[in-house]
Amino acid sequence: MIIYNKLWKTLEKRGISQYKLINTYQISPGQLTRLHRNESVTTHTLDRLCNILQCDLSDIVEYIPSKAESDEESL
Repeated sequence: MIIYNKLWKTLEKRGISQYKLINTYQISPGQLTRLHRNESVTTHTLDRLCNILQCDLSDIVEYIPSKAESDEESL
C-alpha cells in the first residue's frame, strides 16, 4: 500500500498549507482528497509536489506491504 502520511509532515516543515497548494500552486482539492485517502494519484502530481516542496519522493510517499504481499514474500 502506498501512503502519503509523510506529505503532511513535509508540508508542515516547509510551512506550506493546503490552502496555498490549491490557490498558489493550483493543486486541485480533488488531488488533495485522494492523497488524504491514500488513493491513486499520477506521477505528474507527485513530481509537482516534489518540485513545490523541493524534496525527494521519499519525503512524501511511503510503501507499506499489505499482509498478502508479506505472506507471498515469505514463501
